[in-house]
Amino acid sequence: MSYDLPPRDRVVDSDPPTSADERAASARPRSPGRASSYLALFLVGAVGGSALFFSGFMLGRLNGQTPGTSDANQELFRPFWDAYNDVSSNYVGEVDTRLLVQGAIKGIFQALGDPYSSYLTEEEYRSSLGGISGEFEGVGIEMTALENDEACSTISETCRLTVTRVVRGSPALAADLREGDVLLAVDGTSTMGSTLDLVVPTVRGPKGSTVVLTVGRGGTSLDVPVVRDVIQREDVRSEVLAGGRVGYIKVLGFSSASAADLKDQLRALIETNGVDALILDLRDDPGGYVDAAHKIASEFVATGPLYWEQEAGADPVAQQPEPGGVATDVLVPVVVLVNGGTASASEIVAGALQGSGRAQLVGQQTFGKGTIQEFKELQGAGGYRLSVRKWLTPDQTWIHGIGLTPDILVELPSEPDPAVDVVLDRAIEVVLEEIDTSPSPAPTAAPTPASTVVLTPAPV
Repeated sequence: MSYDLPPRDRVVDSDPPTSADERAASARPRSPGRASSYLALFLVGAVGGSALFFSGFMLGRLNGQTPGTSDANQELFRPFWDAYNDVSSNYVGEVDTRLLVQGAIKGIFQALGDPYSSYLTEEEYRSSLGGISGEFEGVGIEMTALENDEACSTISETCRLTVTRVVRGSPALAADLREGDVLLAVDGTSTMGSTLDLVVPTVRGPKGSTVVLTVGRGGTSLDVPVVRDVIQREDVRSEVLAGGRVGYIKVLGFSSASAADLKDQLRALIETNGVDALILDLRDDPGGYVDAAHKIASEFVATGPLYWEQEAGADPVAQQPEPGGVATDVLVPVVVLVNGGTASASEIVAGALQGSGRAQLVGQQTFGKGTIQEFKELQGAGGYRLSVRKWLTPDQTWIHGIGLTPDILVELPSEPDPAVDVVLDRAIEVVLEEIDTSPSPAPTAAPTPASTVVLTPAPV
């Protein structure tokens, strides 16, 4: 965004004669002897005019050498342009002026000392926006390299690339790919000896193109052709726990579709399954779109503010809930699970529910990211993300670099059992106590979403 400022007013000062003698002299008729005086004045004026002309010429010449630099910033940017012109003209090696410009822009953001403000190349810019939106072109499966149900790296006879999830409504589902299938080859190229990171780009591809996936299933191999499409990553997953009393929702990220997906699943848990309490799992959720966080928080909180936003040099502005939240009934207790990976937009939601008294936080201290970024494109040169606002909790606390403190701190065991989720177990105890039920249930196995986060599957 640019601001067009009006040019500075140009004022010419002309001092009138002040003494009586000066006024009288100016009134006397001109004499021939004054010709030389007028000639001298003319010459002085001409020289002065040429000096003004010369200075204007030099400024115009400098402006020509420094396009886009305002008059007020000419001196400030002179060293930059001197260095750029010298490198461009006199460097003994190859010079890519495009890279010089990108490097200069990158330096501007590095000088801010803000890890959340940075220059992005065209590829990085597109990738970042795609990652946040949750959309990509592929087949609609999530895969993880597994060996004895634990993550592994290089694909082998024992470390197998396994389908852990098939996205709803995806081409993979239509092609009858299934959870548990083992990916053996992509378009005839074996996956053996490769890695998850290397295989994923081969499965992804342009919408409308076809990829043949060879999968192992039940001791046999199948060639499955799949027509790629635009896939919306599934960031929200839910299930019923504690004998049908507790609804569990896991949010993996705040993409463009996550708020609507959460609303649908929340409604199903409350209206269809009839759960008495809710657990919102925001552990290891790095955030995403702020408007998604606003909508998700509004599903639980009826009156605000949810949080505050503050621009540079301005007062904080309260962000109120949207009407029609599905889970705003205070008779349905809510617990939010958090940890050190709960950051940014997920902290906005956790802070809104905690600060409004709607929910207790259970787990560990959150990450502590209290700024909001905007992504802006630079024509032909990628783009950048810039921290443009702070966000504050309902009581106007800035948690940047500090994080949110849980109401109930749960220490993780030094040697955790992957089959047991101690934080989730404690959360179930809390919500069951709030609805005054029978004693807490036996330790609960970690739900599928939690184990998926640990294994960090790759969507394709």
